[in-house]
Amino acid sequence: MNPKDIRTLSKPDLACSYAAMERAALAAQDLALQTNTGIVVSIDGKTVELSAQLIKMRDEEAKASKP
Repeated sequence: MNPKDIRTLSKPDLACSYAAMERAALAAQDLALQTNTGIVVSIDGKTVELSAQLIKMRDEEAKASKP
């Protein structure tokens, strides 16, 4: 199944919901770091738990790779 990219839909409410979901994901990651808990996400269709430690490592790697 190849779902359509919602950012390309003609309905503005649906097209803008992508940004809202990204903000919600970042808020969930921030809360996980504050409470030292993991979050459950779907990566390539697989359910995966990301620990707070892994989230922190990913954030540090992303910051280090920015010019």
